[in-house]
Amino acid sequence: MANKIAIIGLGIMGRRMLENARVHPDFEISGIWDPADASVAKARELGSDFPVANDASAAMLNADVVYLACPPAPRKAYALAAAQAGQGVFMEKPLGTDNDESEDLVAQLESSRLPAVVNFTQASSLGFDVLQQAIDTGATGPLLGIDIVVNYSSWPRAWQVDADWLRFRAEGGYTREVISHFLFLAHRFLGPLTLRYSSARYPNDASLCELDLLARLETEDGRPVNIIGTTGGQQPDRQEVTVKGGKQSFQFREFYQLWQSDGGPWVETIDWSTGEDPRSSALQRQLTELDKWLHGKPCKLATAQEALMVQKLIEAMLADGQ
Repeated sequence: MANKIAIIGLGIMGRRMLENARVHPDFEISGIWDPADASVAKARELGSDFPVANDASAAMLNADVVYLACPPAPRKAYALAAAQAGQGVFMEKPLGTDNDESEDLVAQLESSRLPAVVNFTQASSLGFDVLQQAIDTGATGPLLGIDIVVNYSSWPRAWQVDADWLRFRAEGGYTREVISHFLFLAHRFLGPLTLRYSSARYPNDASLCELDLLARLETEDGRPVNIIGTTGGQQPDRQEVTVKGGKQSFQFREFYQLWQSDGGPWVETIDWSTGEDPRSSALQRQLTELDKWLHGKPCKLATAQEALMVQKLIEAMLADGQ
């Protein structure tokens, strides 16, 4: 039987999950909800038959798993309500912005029937698998470090403006929304990281999120993860993560494109020219791993503990700013 999934939060991520869950053979939509009428209307445009509930509790009723795509502030309450009902909890990141509150959330979730998983979307992507195989076979040589570069002409980006909270320092910013994904990637491939240096620049309006970020993290044996994030100026958005190897390096662009170099020009590793959407491919693979998790099988999804580790690094980087 298909897993019944409830979706709380119908912004861009909630609607993407809605589109993908409706066509995945292992899932059926049992309830959806968002407090904003505009978000509900956009979800209805994807299909008139979606079961829109009057509130979050009604949407979650009878679900096997609850996907939380809401902003960070209400996420803990919804997660604990689902866990107490014996439902699986599949969350967006970050878990929150208060480390003590998130530690308490993770502790409570780990004592529930299922310990919860987090939607770092690269975890089961094709690019992740290809890079892991290159590492395992020695094709990369020793991993030497990782460089993370993001540049945005403006934040939030045009397709994110409906999620107004993303522009505020309290919960938003691209460091939490984007760089967190890449820190998860770095942790998966290099192991635990320690923050050595960070500097965030903020606008004069103290309520708004970061403009620029510089940071350096290291593994226990000293391999670096260097981060540069900037906003402003007229240029295409840039999101690149370079995993540097002694024999070959690999570079993720726009999350899912994977390129490689042995010292010469970058060559695209995965051919997406067949028309397959890499973003949809990643979410379909995430849902397949979610089905495994729900049935007690090993899966590639990020654990709540991994998400907590990322959150602590992110919040430490953001705290050291002007």
